Amino acid sequence: MRDAYGGIVNIAIVVVFLVLVSGYLAFNVNYTKAFRLKNKIISLLEEYEGAGYENIPGCNGSGLCGDIRNYASQIGYNVNSMNAPDDGNSWVCDKSVGYCVALMGKGNNSDAVNESSDVYFTVITQININIPIINNIMGLRIFQVSGSTKTMKKVNLT
Repeated sequence: MRDAYGGIVNIAIVVVFLVLVSGYLAFNVNYTKAFRLKNKIISLLEEYEGAGYENIPGCNGSGLCGDIRNYASQIGYNVNSMNAPDDGNSWVCDKSVGYCVALMGKGNNSDAVNESSDVYFTVITQININIPIINNIMGLRIFQVSGSTKTMKKVNLT
């Protein structure tokens, strides 16, 4: 009887170890996708000088938004439940892909930006962790990756 109990404990330890390692690897893959998309959005915003960022929610598949959507589908990034942070900034989100962009004034929030201000964009992407049982227990949808562009003049933004 003692040998049977020891075998069950050993199997349980191996199963727990495999679940932890698999979860860690899945998290790393999804973190990498979110990080790569954030970096691409930042480089595209700098390339387009922010033009067209306000059209992100109603994207017609061309320009800045189209390039972002193409890259997201290329790397396999998809988060269906992205919500903008409630921090007082005016976030523009593309919920079909799963990212948000906000126009910020240098040292200010977006409400204080005037026509001659130096501005930058803040980008947020979310790590997709879709494990239903664990999400119901722990609510793991809180992991986000954020970054900012270099400063640019608001006059370039149309």
